[in-house]
Amino acid sequence: MHASTLSPALLAALQAELGPQAVLVGADAPQRNHNDYSGLQPSRPLAVLRPADTAGVAAALRLCRQHGVAVVPQGGLTGLCGGARATGAQIALSLERLVGIEEIDPASATLTVRAGTPLEAVQQAAAEAGFFCPLDLGARGSCSIGGNLATNAGGNRVIRYGMAREMVLGLEVVLADGTVVTSLNKMIKNNAGFDLKHLFIGSEGTLGIITRVVLRLYPKPASTQVAMCAVRDYAGVLTLLNSARQSLGPLLSAFEVMWPEYWQFATTRVAGVRNPFQGDDSPQGAYVLVEALGTDEAHDAPRFEAWLAGLMESGVLSNAALAQSLADVKAFWAVRDATVELHPQLPHHLAFDVGLPVARMDDYVNRCRQALQARIPNACTLLYGHVGDGNLHIIVHQAGVAEQPKSLVDGIVYGLVREYGGTVSAEHGIGTLKRAWLGHARSPAEIALMQCLKQALDPAGLLNPGKVI
Repeated sequence: MHASTLSPALLAALQAELGPQAVLVGADAPQRNHNDYSGLQPSRPLAVLRPADTAGVAAALRLCRQHGVAVVPQGGLTGLCGGARATGAQIALSLERLVGIEEIDPASATLTVRAGTPLEAVQQAAAEAGFFCPLDLGARGSCSIGGNLATNAGGNRVIRYGMAREMVLGLEVVLADGTVVTSLNKMIKNNAGFDLKHLFIGSEGTLGIITRVVLRLYPKPASTQVAMCAVRDYAGVLTLLNSARQSLGPLLSAFEVMWPEYWQFATTRVAGVRNPFQGDDSPQGAYVLVEALGTDEAHDAPRFEAWLAGLMESGVLSNAALAQSLADVKAFWAVRDATVELHPQLPHHLAFDVGLPVARMDDYVNRCRQALQARIPNACTLLYGHVGDGNLHIIVHQAGVAEQPKSLVDGIVYGLVREYGGTVSAEHGIGTLKRAWLGHARSPAEIALMQCLKQALDPAGLLNPGKVI
């Protein structure tokens, strides 16, 4: 079916199964469901479905398949790649009513949660139970845990805890035909056949819709040590990273690098953000935020301080500031999180999330910056990222131009990514915006296998079509 209105038969069937309040059409369909955070042109879907439980999701998919209507799953709509945007010929299936913590099991250190629950609510529930949910990203208050898993979110602590998939023990998923697959495993060791959860984590809702999750929890950190470091060049970044891995070991939880252009933007143009080096504006090659999470403040703080002092004495660091309070910790992170001001200060900018071999990242940065500035007049390039895990973020803005030269910039950024053996998506997914560039990071054989899985699980192609592959 390719129509701009929902057929009366399907509308009636959906209302009978889900209830009239869960089937929103026309003016009743909220505008928020017309787009995600990708900046694409908003599009009103045929309808917005808001099932209250897994059975409702299953019924909706079963009916939509019978009527040949495509379904696009939606979570918190904070995605940046167009993966949750439905067109006028598709139905948006929102998980906003599938919320709530179902269980926290202290013995297995797990938390079972419905997929529409905001990440911040998961973090708070874990903390109240004496545990720690390490998955963390800037959209924590809005993004849903189901969406985090569908995109295999990364965030600030990947260097220690891994990507989102590393925190998942079990899933419940609804397939394209409405079949419910419940595998809410709590065991770390479970080698009984294929580990099916990994089919759905990172597949962006193209193979099935995640409805419930079992997350692995961790001990709540009892100490937090944070330092902001300045180094003369990228060689200093690599020396610092190697030293942090060796000296801090498993305590190392974040290693965030900011190139000078980003540092200048954050510390001079963003309200409320201050330079941690207290008036020292001498230019540096790079700036690094290092965080360590431990279990013993009396032991961890002196160890961290001694490590930092040794680096200063040896000349690895040209400057460093050690957080002395929780307020300092927040102030240091505010520099790295100044990206919230990108939209108001650099409207219509282009944002990129790529992965690169750590050793070659600065070479890539220099060549990418030079190529962009050579081809785009007045180009502003801001570079920063979770360099400890090979993730680089690139912001490109052409001053005085309302519509940024996206195709040109894409070609430069992704062309060099392929040359350096990187990936076009480190943590944000593919969606629609990066679909054309998937071949820059995956081989023809890999893409063919992805298409084979899609055909096997969704032969009619009705589950989030046009995304990823």
